[in-house]
Amino acid sequence: MIKTDILIIGAGPTALFAVFEAGLLKLNCHLIDVLAQPGGQCSEIYPKKPIYDIPAHPEILAGELTEKLLEQSKQFNPGFTLGERAETISRQDDGKFIVTTNKGTKHLAPVVAIAGGLGCFEPRKPNIKDIERLEDKGVAYIIKDPEVYRNKRVVIAGGGDSALDWTIFLSKIAKKVTLIHRRNEFRGALDSVQKVQELKNSGKINIITPAEVTSIEGDNFLESVTYTTRDGEQQSLSTEAFIPLFGLTPKLGPIANWGLEIERNAIKVNNALDYQTNIPGVFAIGDINTYPGKLKLILCGFHEATLMCHAAYKIINPGKRYVLKYTTVTGVDGFDGTRKEATKNVVKSIQ
Repeated sequence: MIKTDILIIGAGPTALFAVFEAGLLKLNCHLIDVLAQPGGQCSEIYPKKPIYDIPAHPEILAGELTEKLLEQSKQFNPGFTLGERAETISRQDDGKFIVTTNKGTKHLAPVVAIAGGLGCFEPRKPNIKDIERLEDKGVAYIIKDPEVYRNKRVVIAGGGDSALDWTIFLSKIAKKVTLIHRRNEFRGALDSVQKVQELKNSGKINIITPAEVTSIEGDNFLESVTYTTRDGEQQSLSTEAFIPLFGLTPKLGPIANWGLEIERNAIKVNNALDYQTNIPGVFAIGDINTYPGKLKLILCGFHEATLMCHAAYKIINPGKRYVLKYTTVTGVDGFDGTRKEATKNVVKSIQ
């Protein structure tokens, strides 16, 4: 039986930051993730994808963000159960929870925080005949290593953030990038839309709208794609890579059977207080939760993780008053002798 203060389901960015925030409160964390390594989608699906909305980082690769979060959290010695899926949850007579994985590993904790991102997910595939035949032979739904596309002709399909971001990124290394979207309007961030338009105007990429890729050609490897315009005109485009980026189909998996209140494949939480679910002691943070005004952003997950940890402290230490301390004054080790002396110097300089 693995025992901890906060058991976290998931090991993505929100979960890793929760480890740090819990550590500041002297709470231990253990994380369960079906993936073989921490980082969630950032490490498994798009480690080389640039992220632009992390404070103090104008641009940071998803994999690099994971590495920095791991470095930040490792000082609090979190435990990990990787390559296993959280399967069942049961409440004990003392109020604590036992979570058992698909491999039978049991975990005991007074607080459970579900930070499973989008849950179990799979890419949405376009309705193209025999597309499976050329998967991993030029057709890919996820970009793990952009170097694979260096000096190659690439066709990207989609109109969301992923399609726009990868179009921008691959325009720097690919021989030719063509973005095909079924509408003239894009759904991504306005800044990304503007950058893509600028790349088109400068001749660095090609945009074809409104159109859809309707067939692919090639024997052992992808050789070309055929797209159809809204007017019904068809045209073949020679390419070495076709990347349809239509998002992911999320599934909660076994968590959906835990008695949680679910809305549109997400877990409802009380955002007015602490992101607790309808089950006291069970929280949901990050992309997996929903509430009025919810934004699926990593930085929002960080905020939710912080409030969750403070609520968990009260559950684990009933009746004990916690005085908020600032790391700029105490550091992460608390008020040791060195920190005390540093604090005195700060106070003296202010006086």
